[in-house]
Amino acid sequence: MKKLVVMLALALMPAAALAAGPHEDLDCTGCHSLHSAEGKIIFALKANTVDINPRTNTPYQGVTALCLSCHQTEAKGGQDIIPVDRHMSHPFGLEKVNPKVATVPVELLREGRFECIGCHDPHPSNPNYKYLRVDTDGGSSITNFCVVCHPMKADAQAVKNSTFFNSMDETKFAAPVTVTK
Repeated sequence: MKKLVVMLALALMPAAALAAGPHEDLDCTGCHSLHSAEGKIIFALKANTVDINPRTNTPYQGVTALCLSCHQTEAKGGQDIIPVDRHMSHPFGLEKVNPKVATVPVELLREGRFECIGCHDPHPSNPNYKYLRVDTDGGSSITNFCVVCHPMKADAQAVKNSTFFNSMDETKFAAPVTVTK
């Protein structure tokens, strides 16, 4: 039994070693649940229906509503865990992006919407600063992140060098399946 525990710990260690912040203390059930799921993405928490999107005058939807269930003040329906200040934050919860302002790669949209996870991949395996989907060298090269959607603000080479972290792409973990009859 002790050998099994050690093997399991060693197998999980790389993910723990890459953890980049407060989400590292959460396990999957911090955000997701199988048996008491809320919504189609098996959320463990109720979506924040108190915080109002100023662009639509309705509560935020989808993944953004899950994020805001923790990352908003209690007065705005959250748990007051590093609340988002819209005056100091990038826009989020957008039905569509104005092409005069930004060109968002399809990989960063969720069902055509620009959600929090367009910029952040909150899974603990993300080693990047503030769970950003692009490595910014600890925040010192934030331009690497901005040019993904705002290429007119940097040189073409910086745009070409951008790669996205995506823990949600489970196809990269899938082993080939052999079917025998």
